[in-house]
Order: sequence, then structure tokens, then C-alpha cells
Amino acid sequence: QVQLVESGGGLVQAGGSLRLSCEVSGRTLIPYAMGWFRQAHGKEREFVAAITWSSITFYADSVKGRFFISRNNAKNTVYLQMNSLKPEDTAVYYCAAGRDGLQIGVRDYDYWGQGTQVTVSS
Repeated sequence: QVQLVESGGGLVQAGGSLRLSCEVSGRTLIPYAMGWFRQAHGKEREFVAAITWSSITFYADSVKGRFFISRNNAKNTVYLQMNSLKPEDTAVYYCAAGRDGLQIGVRDYDYWGQGTQVTVSS
């Protein structure tokens, strides 16, 4: 089994920054891609960022230039650095792991973390 655990969420004022992390444990099939998704209250889960095993990245237009995804394969960990946060970024953020490649759909990922709340106040 594969387990993903997010951490680093919290409350921050608009313009602030947060750094999320997601550690993967258990049996994994290397290589694998990882992604970050978010789900605001009453809305569908949406793609935020993805990173391949070799650290090729892709971002949703809404976060380009503000969010940065990275990974440390030796530590089985992926990160999401979030800068210049806006109230519209408020959501539960989920990390996910799946088939290697720049996957951007929720259904493209096989394993999910429990989510971590990010709240941005105005």
C-alpha cells in the first residue's frame, strides 16, 4: 500500500506564504508523478501543479508565478511553495501520486493524501 501525508497548511493573511509538504510511504512503483490539487468549499477539486519523476513541472494558470512545486525523490517528498497568497487560494490542498508524466486530472492519480487546510484572510 501507498500512503501520502500532507502538512504545512494553516491560516495566513493575503500576500503571505506557506510551504506544503507531502511524504510518500509504503510500497511505491518508481517512477511516479506527483501533483497538488485543491478543493474550495462547494467546488470541484481542481488541479494546481504537477511534477514528474525527473522534475518536469506544470502549473494551473491561476497559480503560475506564485506557486512552485518540487520534489526530493531520496526523501519521497513533494513540496508546494505558495507565495503571494490570495483569498481565492483558500481550499483544502491534496497531494497525489500516479503514473509518471504531466497528469492534470483528478482521475489520473491513484493515491491521495488526507488534505491540509489553507485559509487566506483578506
